Order: sequence, then C-alpha cells, then structure tokens
Amino acid sequence: MRGYFGIGIEGVSKPMNLGALFRTAHAFDTSFVFSIDPHHKVRSGLSDTSKALGHVPYFEWASPAEMAPPEGCKIVAVELTDDAVDLPSFAHPQRACYVLGPERGSVSAGVMERAEHVVRIPTKFCINVGLAGALIMYDRTLNLGRFPARPIMEGQKPETLNEPFFGSHIPRSLREKDPTD
Repeated sequence: MRGYFGIGIEGVSKPMNLGALFRTAHAFDTSFVFSIDPHHKVRSGLSDTSKALGHVPYFEWASPAEMAPPEGCKIVAVELTDDAVDLPSFAHPQRACYVLGPERGSVSAGVMERAEHVVRIPTKFCINVGLAGALIMYDRTLNLGRFPARPIMEGQKPETLNEPFFGSHIPRSLREKDPTD
C-alpha cells in the first residue's frame, strides 16, 4: 500500500480506549499515533498488549493548534455530521492523519477547522472510539490496498491478482528528455 497514515484521539479519558486504538493501529502498520489534550489519567499508562509505542512513534499535542503532522499529511476528522462523507464512499488520501473524537463528545471546532476532510461511519449512533478507529483503518486498507474485486456470488473465490510488472531498467542515457527541463 502506498502512502502512510497516523491515527489518534482528541480528549481521550479512558486508557483502555487509547490502548485498544494504538494496538489496532500497530496491527494495521500505522506510521504514527497521537493524542490531543488527553486526560491526565491516560498519560500514566496504556492498556496496550502489543506494546505499540515501542514500535510506532507517539505524539501528544496539547491542542489542535499544536498538531504537527508531517508536511503534506491531510487531517481527516471522523465525526457524525450532516456534511461528512460516508466512509464507504470516501477516497482516502495517500498521506492522512485521522482524528477521532473523545468518548461522550465530538471532535472540537479546532480540529474541524484544520481538517481537510470530514468522514463519518454510517451508524445510527456513536460507537466506541477504539472500534471506530479500527473501522477507519480497515476501510483505508480496502480502499488503498491491492485486492481483487469481491466475487459476485456468495461462496465464490476471488480472482487471483497478477504480480505487478514494472518492466526492465532503462538507462538514463536512453530515456527521452523532458522538454520542461
């Protein structure tokens, strides 16, 4: 899969939720995880059985204004708003920073102002923040990964994808010159 992503929670207050999100992010091979203005209880430790923070960079920002994702990384707020794009219809950016809202709350106005995209999981009501993060990462994998199309009929096996073909090396001296150079 090309590109990279980071995922985190704003205003998280439950260590178990943060630990679950970070463990899942580690499993989905995230590039970084973060929290924005976490509750002081959360800072004391995580319930992360994969020890994700030993393998994935962690950033803690005090406010949305302090967020500093890598250059070119688009901030994607995950929120149940009327103008949000439903997750199954969303084209994920190659470089993305997904921000989930706190338990019993919404993504702040500060995050919404900085977000280039707002996406929603099409559910009747809010779900657990760790589960929401897992759904976002799974959908990103489906959207940007290289998978064969789903079979049309139940029980059919998917077609096998051919290995990518890149061709042979063309020496620089034989390449066509770009007229804009």
